[in-house]
Amino acid sequence: MMGSSGARGPTMRRGLSLSGAALLLLLLPAAAAQQSPGVACSQNTNRTCQECLKNVSCLWCNTNRTCLDYPVAKLLPPASLCKLSSARWGVCWVNFEALIIAMSVIGGSILLAVAMCCCCCCCGTKRSRKPDRTEEKVMREQEGRRIRQEERRAEMKSRHDEIRRKYGLFKEENPYARFENN
Repeated sequence: MMGSSGARGPTMRRGLSLSGAALLLLLLPAAAAQQSPGVACSQNTNRTCQECLKNVSCLWCNTNRTCLDYPVAKLLPPASLCKLSSARWGVCWVNFEALIIAMSVIGGSILLAVAMCCCCCCCGTKRSRKPDRTEEKVMREQEGRRIRQEERRAEMKSRHDEIRRKYGLFKEENPYARFENN
């Protein structure tokens, strides 16, 4: 699977390196709590996984029950050293293969969630640019109310002006017009 050089090869390697980095970050607190390297890893060969992994720099291989120095130059231990399905580091109950798969799924889920949030944000701004049906309806109703209010206001003004003329209280538009005519 990893050795194939198909179209999915680089993507798979990138996913594995991201998963490996996540693995190291996940297991780092557990490993930091364990004893520091003082004893050579090979001395714990043919013992238990727990004894081997007390040293942070050791890698336990379940197939041949060997305790090896972790290859820090590479992110993941090579298959020639130990298969991923039987390699343990940090804790004995997690193998590298299962952890890579789990981290890939979690990473993919996070990327998918981020992509969905971005799409929702972009679609949300599109909606705010053009009004939808309910907003259009509200705007039409407001415009209708405004027009009716203006009509009522003009009608009331004409009625008031008529009453003012009837009783001689009508104000001329220009109060100085009376003086110009004389």
